[in-house]
Amino acid sequence: MLYETIGQRECEWAGMTASGVRDVGEQCGSVLVIPVGSVEQHGNHLPVVTDTLLVEAMVDAAIERLDDVPVVVTPPVWSGFSPHHLSFGGTLSLEFAHLRATLEDIAHTGIQNGFDAVLFVNGHGGNGPLIDAVVSTVGVDTEAEVLGTTYFRLASDRIEELRTTETGGMAHGGEFETSLMLALRPDLVGDPDARDGEPMDEHYEWGGQDLLDGGTVTVYRSFDAYSSSGAIGAPKRASAETGDRIRSIIGEELAALMVAIHENNA
Repeated sequence: MLYETIGQRECEWAGMTASGVRDVGEQCGSVLVIPVGSVEQHGNHLPVVTDTLLVEAMVDAAIERLDDVPVVVTPPVWSGFSPHHLSFGGTLSLEFAHLRATLEDIAHTGIQNGFDAVLFVNGHGGNGPLIDAVVSTVGVDTEAEVLGTTYFRLASDRIEELRTTETGGMAHGGEFETSLMLALRPDLVGDPDARDGEPMDEHYEWGGQDLLDGGTVTVYRSFDAYSSSGAIGAPKRASAETGDRIRSIIGEELAALMVAIHENNA
């Protein structure tokens, strides 16, 4: 439960006092990190909180690697933009404009505590265009530097070397996310018989094929056009060992980004 876990890290906004937040924000080169996830179906073997849980874990992996970087992490924004998942149930989705306004408000009020930079870390593919938009809408109205990234696009070349599946196997609820969940919360992962992802089958060869291959053409499809279970890829090929290695790689890359942001704004 949230009330049992708040305050485990010194940089968690939720567990800090107001003066503590301001003290960090007023340091030179301070960075405010805003994780953004979703609550949506992930097939029959992963919990609906997967995207929010994983983005928070990736940010935490980065924080573990930082030294003398003034950073504060907000509570994760747990609801994303997920209309394409609604047909399966289990999904809580905000309207695009509502989520954009929520992220803008969080960033603007956070910046008021003196932060020199804001980094949105996204954990859900459907949020990508929205995060890009918010970087601009917030950035144009503040002197703070505003940035955004989607964690599973970081270090994709290194992660490609780890995969045991062909392109498409690391799609929604596939080898990538299932491996991370097996490493982090195996108790929330369904048994192998429930890991029933289907091969990625996008009509347009320019479209996205999996989490590491976003494609060059965007097309809207309800998720039930891709999968009868709601999962795409090869979750049965997932392993906790692969998940541990993915988290380590992303943690290193995300930490390096935070260091660079700090140094650029110091």
